[in-house]
Amino acid sequence: MTGPLIVANVSGFYGDRLSAMREQLEGGQVDVITGDWLAELTMLILGKDQMRTGGENLGYAKTFLAQLRDCLGLALEKGVKIVSNAGGLNPSGLVAAIGEIDTGSGRKPRVAYVDGDDLRASGLFPGALTANAYLGAFGIARALEAGADVVITGRVTDASIVMGPAIHHHGWTRDSLDELAGALIAGHVIECGTQATGGNFAGLFDALRDGRLKDPVKPFGFPIAEIASDGSFVVTKHPGTGGLVTADTVSAQLFYEIQGSTYLNPDVSADLTTIAIEDLGDDRVRVAGTKGLFPPAQLKVAVNELGGWRNQVEFVLTGLNIEQKAELLRAQVDAALPPELKHSWSSYRTPAADSSTEEGAATLLRLTAWSKDADAVGRAFTAPAIELVLASIPGFHVTAPPGKPSAYGVYRPQYVDRSEVTETVHLPDGDVESIPGPDRTERTGSAATGSRESAEGAHEGVGRVAAEPDPGGPGRAGPTRRTPLGDLAYARSGDKGGNANIGLWIPAGRPDAAVEWLLDTVTAEWIRHLMPEAKELDVEIVPLPNLRGVNVIVKDILGAGVAEGVRFDPQAKAIGEWLRSRVVDIPEEFLR
Repeated sequence: MTGPLIVANVSGFYGDRLSAMREQLEGGQVDVITGDWLAELTMLILGKDQMRTGGENLGYAKTFLAQLRDCLGLALEKGVKIVSNAGGLNPSGLVAAIGEIDTGSGRKPRVAYVDGDDLRASGLFPGALTANAYLGAFGIARALEAGADVVITGRVTDASIVMGPAIHHHGWTRDSLDELAGALIAGHVIECGTQATGGNFAGLFDALRDGRLKDPVKPFGFPIAEIASDGSFVVTKHPGTGGLVTADTVSAQLFYEIQGSTYLNPDVSADLTTIAIEDLGDDRVRVAGTKGLFPPAQLKVAVNELGGWRNQVEFVLTGLNIEQKAELLRAQVDAALPPELKHSWSSYRTPAADSSTEEGAATLLRLTAWSKDADAVGRAFTAPAIELVLASIPGFHVTAPPGKPSAYGVYRPQYVDRSEVTETVHLPDGDVESIPGPDRTERTGSAATGSRESAEGAHEGVGRVAAEPDPGGPGRAGPTRRTPLGDLAYARSGDKGGNANIGLWIPAGRPDAAVEWLLDTVTAEWIRHLMPEAKELDVEIVPLPNLRGVNVIVKDILGAGVAEGVRFDPQAKAIGEWLRSRVVDIPEEFLR
């Protein structure tokens, strides 16, 4: 039996902290460096990058290359492997760039890469700017088996860059379903960098109050997963780094961007209802018990298309008569715009009365327009708005001069049979191998980056409450207090295409009865009541009692996804915090 594999994350997105790779290499023992540089939006950015220049050497994450220039020699010296999906749309181009790095020792790294995900030339998705199937982890494992120091991939699942090294280290096969599922969850927890160590954590200020978080200004340490041979793992970070690792910071990431009770992956599906979390203290949390299921029959494909052009103007409303000012301004602009132009107005808040600062007495009213025609959202859009500068509400001004239209994309998930995709690994010695798929799959779903369209055991709760429910929900007997939901529950929210997911859970240390109350209270109608935007939308509730909470999926609230970006919060990053601010009836016994 092999010892644990120590996998360190150094990036959660394209643009993350550049110093993270050196911090992880110098901070303590690690066996493998990984990081996530890709997202649905990133693939669009890389596609537009290639479209603008036509360059064969573009289409990969250049920030990763900057990290390697700084740290590749150190990694080789320490014997630390590097696995990265920063290859994006052009993994071979990134490999060529890596070959030009001076490691300072004269030693050249053995570099391999995995591709086969790019389906633009397949004819399956005509007109797509990008079309990439989500590949699994066995190509990565094969590259490491062949002695690669660095493995570059295109669009693999976020967790695959963690699973691949674990497969190689522990000798797992495709039949090692529970072990693979455990590594899948390990990859999901650490894939978003410091979100697992206190970043974007709803309990951040609680941790400050009780002293668990000592210095919030100190840069949060990036996460580390110590993966055992049975697929269980410990989440931690290097000693002395900022942030914290607790059962709740890990739970927050487990809830992030999931779409059901089964987390799908090309190599295995993980049953989220079987996960057990144990806080070991000292920034160490153990995750075990994950049950593995056969992977889905199809692969998910992330398709990005150019959707058109958009532009916006932000008007400032100040002082008295805010509602009347907004109403008049909207009426004037709407009358001046071409009637066929698609546009939307943001909501606005009423400023504080008798503010001691002008900014405190002001609010913003945002107008966004979009069209297939760039000229329609150029001067034809901005001129009618700006021409009102001397002929409209008192105090009229805008936050900035009108800008030029910007292109936006539309993301849509598609699914293909595995036979349409050939996962290929290019080994350090130049050999090229195809990676065979699993022998057995399930036809009950389609592979995603960690989501399921519907979940077994999910309940909507429609009809369990009245059409205009009490925002406290069915609840429990006994006295209640009207207070923000966040006084009891934590939340983490995010996007998956046009859907928003919101994980709601009861923090560790609160009574189990509070978990029962949450599971009983959170229904689709209750969510629609608290989130009027979702009134006409499909809302799915997935209970996860082992994680002390529920996953809420609000479908299509984000339209065509973050690339279109018309909604105020296009990636649903703060929907969870908004929901926590809503006032509901909570049993007093849980608030003591």
